[in-house]
Amino acid sequence: MKIDSHQHFWKYNPVKDAWINEEMEVIRKDFLPADLKPLLFENQFAGCVAVQADQSEEETRFLLDLSKENDFIKGVVGWVDLRAENIEAHLNEYSKYEKLKGFRHIVQAEADIDFMLQESFQNGISKLVKYNFTYDILIFPKHLENAAKLVAKFPEQKFVIDHLAKPDFKNKEFTEWEKGIRAIAKFQNVMCKISGLVTEADWNNWNETDFIYCLDVITEVFGIDRLMFGSDWPVCLLAASYSESCDITEYYFSKFPKADQDKFWSSNAIQFYQLE
Repeated sequence: MKIDSHQHFWKYNPVKDAWINEEMEVIRKDFLPADLKPLLFENQFAGCVAVQADQSEEETRFLLDLSKENDFIKGVVGWVDLRAENIEAHLNEYSKYEKLKGFRHIVQAEADIDFMLQESFQNGISKLVKYNFTYDILIFPKHLENAAKLVAKFPEQKFVIDHLAKPDFKNKEFTEWEKGIRAIAKFQNVMCKISGLVTEADWNNWNETDFIYCLDVITEVFGIDRLMFGSDWPVCLLAASYSESCDITEYYFSKFPKADQDKFWSSNAIQFYQLE
């Protein structure tokens, strides 16, 4: 049975979720566990990791509440202000929640390209390992150089890059991305989620071959032990159904040995997030 290492839930609010613009009409509504559960079952998934989509501690509590009510939510990646002076007190409190596995910040939306290099942010990152929390890196290719500086500074911290760091599938411009991803993959404390592929492609005109070049690079530089699958549901619905998102990676990894497929679909995520 497989694990979906990256999906979201929300109760749609036009103010809080202003990033969901008119172009994204299909996801301008609530997406809750009852909507995802049958999709997981149909695609042979045993469970999922719910990842924050809003930068608030209210969001973290919302996801934790959902995880208490739904056993198939195996873990939560929440949000906390890593720049807060009292960050350690927050982390100590959050360490009481068994299903809270780590945190994420939407760095890709920060105006300051050096956001990850801020002393206050790095102070927060430095505290995570004490409480065995992971950190999800959400960035664009232009941020990879600074991301490499971050992970180099904290070799004991477990990091995972979301969505391959969003290569430009739409325009097939991979030069900056490939240089950055090859550099950051040298750090053994970094994993990568193969997720969010279709949302960076032409939503209405993509096919499985669009992703092969970047998937080849990712599997080469990270190796099968540092890759995991994520659907990015419901955001993936902008361009593909849940099953279609799975099919892209099913198609690609079908040529891999069964043991390697099991790592990608299941055991790597279980180990990284310490899922039950």
